[in-house]
Amino acid sequence: MSSKDWIEKDYYAVLGVDKSASSDEIKKSYRKVARESHPDHNPGDPGAEERFKAVSEAYGVLGDDKKRREYDEMRSLFGSGAFRRGARGGAGQPGGVPFDVSDLFGGGGGGGGDARFGGGGFTDLFSSIFSGGGAGGGAGRPRGPARGRDVEAEVALDFSDAVRGVTLPLTLRAPGVCDTCHGNGAKPGTQPVACPVCHGAGVTTRNQGSFSFSEPCRNCQGVGTIVEEKCPECHGTGGVTKTRTLNVRFPAGVADGQRIRLAGRGEPGDRGGPAGDLFVHVKVRPDELFGRTGDDLTLTVPITYAEAVLGTDLRVPTLDGAVTLRVPPGTPAGRVLRARGKGVVRKDGRAGDLLVTLDVLVPAKVSDEARAALETFAAQTPPAAREHLDARVRRVS
Repeated sequence: MSSKDWIEKDYYAVLGVDKSASSDEIKKSYRKVARESHPDHNPGDPGAEERFKAVSEAYGVLGDDKKRREYDEMRSLFGSGAFRRGARGGAGQPGGVPFDVSDLFGGGGGGGGDARFGGGGFTDLFSSIFSGGGAGGGAGRPRGPARGRDVEAEVALDFSDAVRGVTLPLTLRAPGVCDTCHGNGAKPGTQPVACPVCHGAGVTTRNQGSFSFSEPCRNCQGVGTIVEEKCPECHGTGGVTKTRTLNVRFPAGVADGQRIRLAGRGEPGDRGGPAGDLFVHVKVRPDELFGRTGDDLTLTVPITYAEAVLGTDLRVPTLDGAVTLRVPPGTPAGRVLRARGKGVVRKDGRAGDLLVTLDVLVPAKVSDEARAALETFAAQTPPAAREHLDARVRRVS
């Protein structure tokens, strides 16, 4: 019995029982339906023999606890809609339960397929799971040479290069395609031959209970071919360890800890299989002046007490020149000035800002003249508003 039969036939309907029926109820119903459909009780009815065979087949599954569990799992996998009673009943379809594969997903007549399953509909889904019974079954599709492994590398960038973007050479010592056999693993002058076990399919079929499953061929590891005379350089693998240099483009604004993927630049696959990817981890060296917050650059600039009180024009560096920022009179310590567009350039062409934090310096020592000037200044300025603090001090004293 093929796996397809288990999908197309509703054995519960054939025996006239519910899915929740007990073993005794199934046996009792089977005896009744088998007696009624037996050819000896239906002389002259050409369909009696087919109905009797269908009843026997249904009981052969539902009357065996193990097969019944497998059958129920199959129904659960493909949904109860796969067993809807059809409208095209007739001879050869006992119990009036014909099943059209395309009806399961609304395909209608075997055309088109369902977009949820890659356009191939139920048939492709079925044949991808089971090796027999459905359209497109059999040995299955070739698995092909295995994909190469991904390779990782780490690159340290200067702060300015990370902000502006840079192209750097990256030297790797990792597996690469063998130059002697060009990746097929065979001795020069020879070619890989079809695997005698899977006949080039890359998969073999095995039966497990009532199902047939496909698995990668163990003789050729799913490649579909074998190398009879191996390449003396790579010993049949198609790859050798070599040193190679790649030019890697780091985009403007790349951040510390970011990972850049270079598709197909990793380890080559065995015997001509597709290569893996190269992942480059970025480490950005800190800058002696600038910091970074997202797309904004940060900078701390010291100013004197007099500059904070009186105001000044402040000349500050950027990564591409210098700008002048106006410090207004009465600027407090910690105030942030913004130089627009002087940060990291975004992908859309716009740029972040340069955020300049002002640090008011307080000298540890002053001259006698400076002290006298400060005392005069203090006498002519109002004291700091600390009344709310003084009130709390008095309450706790």
